[in-house]
Amino acid sequence: MTKHGIKSLLLLSLLTLIIPRGYSGSLPPNVIFILVDDMGYYDLSCYGAKEVETTQIDRLAEEGLRFTDFYAAAPICSPSRAGLLTGCYPVRVGNAIWVHRPDSESGVNPEELTMAELFRQNGYRTACIGKWHLGSEEPFLPHNQGFDHYYGLLHNLDAYETIHYDKEGGVPLIRNGQVVERPADPARLTRLYTDEAIRWIESSMKSGEDESAPFFLYLPHTMFHHPLGVSEDFRGSSDWGEYGDAILEMDHHVGRLMARLRELRMEDNTVVIFMSDNGRGPGRNPDQPIRGAKLTTLEGGLRVPCIVWGPGLGIQPGATTSVVSYAMDWYPTLASLAGIPVPDQVILDGRDLINLITGKTDTVNFTPTGRALNALVPLRRYWNPPLEWRQIITREEYLNAFFYHGSQGALAAVRSGKWKLALHPTLQLYNLETDPGERNPVEDPDLKWKLRGMAVLFQEEMRLCSRPAGQVFQVPGDCSTPHMTTPLKNARVSGNVTE
Repeated sequence: MTKHGIKSLLLLSLLTLIIPRGYSGSLPPNVIFILVDDMGYYDLSCYGAKEVETTQIDRLAEEGLRFTDFYAAAPICSPSRAGLLTGCYPVRVGNAIWVHRPDSESGVNPEELTMAELFRQNGYRTACIGKWHLGSEEPFLPHNQGFDHYYGLLHNLDAYETIHYDKEGGVPLIRNGQVVERPADPARLTRLYTDEAIRWIESSMKSGEDESAPFFLYLPHTMFHHPLGVSEDFRGSSDWGEYGDAILEMDHHVGRLMARLRELRMEDNTVVIFMSDNGRGPGRNPDQPIRGAKLTTLEGGLRVPCIVWGPGLGIQPGATTSVVSYAMDWYPTLASLAGIPVPDQVILDGRDLINLITGKTDTVNFTPTGRALNALVPLRRYWNPPLEWRQIITREEYLNAFFYHGSQGALAAVRSGKWKLALHPTLQLYNLETDPGERNPVEDPDLKWKLRGMAVLFQEEMRLCSRPAGQVFQVPGDCSTPHMTTPLKNARVSGNVTE
């Protein structure tokens, strides 16, 4: 069934359900998803940073749940965002390779039901405020992917992307299709995004709209991507150079947003997630053993800080979990928190963490108990292992594994529990519980064979069940011929080609 068919079913269900009920029968919760760019695992004081004191973000951790083993969908921007918003590994939705530059011909397929679309179809007001980076052609823009309101940059501000806008005067800052500033100034963006977020949250109340309508706010900051930008107020505020200054500025504006929520008396019915879209670099002292950087599949490339806050909604306060979790999990989890079942036709890779984050369980399981409306969703994934693997890999182990993909889209490693198997150039097994720096390979042929089997099963699943990216230019039937470089007039997007 197409996304539009799913939309019709959801609208019909709304006629009978009106608005889904959230925690303890209350109105559905507001959702704020703060996604920062290129922040390393150790770069908040609540994750071990010694160079800065991030008091406002630390407060989220003190009052919420902090993940120690949480993974972005990819070690690079566009695939990571595609994974988050679709609840799928980027390879499943055709968005696993590199990034969407301004001349990109593809993006998230309009047939995908994004998290924003799911929430909007269930009575939520939706906004994306910040960096998009998921395609700049019309079918892939935020307003066509579930967002009522958009303010921000469609691209990065590095030289690979700004060059496309040299003749126009630089990369534009856009509000709902209108350029409000050009060129965008990186030193002002963290404040501007926060100002817009606060203004948007307040706007419906002032305009007389139904105050009971909940909101879904996706706030993907441009910082801390190169080039860094720091306002005059924060320049020189840290002992960690421009990066440290930018972190302190971000911390301040997260605090501003949270303060305004409290002033509006929304804190008891709002969930806030803070995470990074990929890693940045390795640890800086002996207490920070993780190696690797952005673009790599060492732990430093994909393991990221992640905090979920919502004491009024039952989120564990002041807690920590080492359960292996990943960005795709937020789709079914937040849907469950809002009382929204994921439609039967939608296949996701994410798992429902609602019972984990509320302290009902200390593992991820696939039993629809309590508020876990979407616990069974991962069981929709293809599962037909041949005898070679069926004897040693359970379905639950497979669904709870994390599959690392590189910035070029290739499967590079598998994590199951505390074990990580790097696949290239040779099989190397690591115990991440005792060796998060991946320095001491473990020789265990049976474990290697088991995790190798998971990799084989995953690649077979993706071969059979992956879905195409959206494409706005005709893909030639014979790819040995020159690629078409001009758009087809009056074309519409369907699948991976334009008709």
